[in-house]
Amino acid sequence: MAALLFSFTSCGASDGNEPLPGGGGDTPETKKQNIYYADPTIFLDNGTYYMSGTSQVGSQSSQGFTVLMSDDLQEWTSGTAETYRYILNPAEGTTWGTAGFWAPQWFKENGTYYFLYTANEKVAMAQGNAVTGLFTQDEAKPIDASAGNIDPYLFKDEDGKYYLYHVRFGGGNFIWVAEFDLETGTIDPATLKQCLQLTEPWERMYNYDTSWIMEGPTVVKWEGVYYLFYSANHYKDPDYAVGYATASSPMGPWTKYAGNPIIRRDIVGEKGSGHGDVFQGKDGQFYYIYHVWSGDNPDARQARIVPLVREMGEDGIYKISVDAEHVITPYMVY
Repeated sequence: MAALLFSFTSCGASDGNEPLPGGGGDTPETKKQNIYYADPTIFLDNGTYYMSGTSQVGSQSSQGFTVLMSDDLQEWTSGTAETYRYILNPAEGTTWGTAGFWAPQWFKENGTYYFLYTANEKVAMAQGNAVTGLFTQDEAKPIDASAGNIDPYLFKDEDGKYYLYHVRFGGGNFIWVAEFDLETGTIDPATLKQCLQLTEPWERMYNYDTSWIMEGPTVVKWEGVYYLFYSANHYKDPDYAVGYATASSPMGPWTKYAGNPIIRRDIVGEKGSGHGDVFQGKDGQFYYIYHVWSGDNPDARQARIVPLVREMGEDGIYKISVDAEHVITPYMVY
């Protein structure tokens, strides 16, 4: 379908941690700050948007996860006088991990909120009674301690089965899937299956030398077809990018879209653009939230939001692109 039109006014990005212009007149100045989340995610609950991600502020990435909230995707706040507020922190409750808190995802089922995340290069899941936490575990443990695994995405199919998509180490980083038991918080190891191989030129690194990387999975189901969004390359490579693959089953096999990538610096205009999440807005529009470099600094990443454009093909599969003319630069007010 055609792209929707928006009334958002994007706020210009700054390089570094300086606040954006704001306030004025005789009233106290409202400070505006770019949002420094890598691997960001957005969750819509009861009419409010919630954002979290891998923190890029000071030592926060070694302390847990914080949250911001918004009514319009543009202006975000912590909801308190503090700049950021923790919703998962091992110093405040029982949770797995002591460092490397990366790539979170909210999941809601039967009134219970779940928070999936990476810590100490293992995926874990905590629970809370509100989307804003505090998320904890009865016992501090990862979902699967058998191997290095990161970047969780929990998907529930229409038949009630759960699937955990995640990245596993071995000859590089690759996306895998396994059936998941929500009650026990465990995968069925007998169902573990690698989703994709690194096959396309755009997925390879030419500006940054490291192992092969495919990461940041998100899975949605539209009209009977499964869509696996993923990032490839390395976040320190300016050509880090996003593509997708489709399947008729949550276990695959997956067919990569011939028009990949759909997000890259030559499309959205900023370096290192990738690793995010798909969500549906209050307007019914689907969006992709992702991170970009702050200027030329890959270790100071900021959040961006772009509308997805879906055009149905004759084969019953959407061809997906992005509305790069309406990229939203979200900002925090405090």
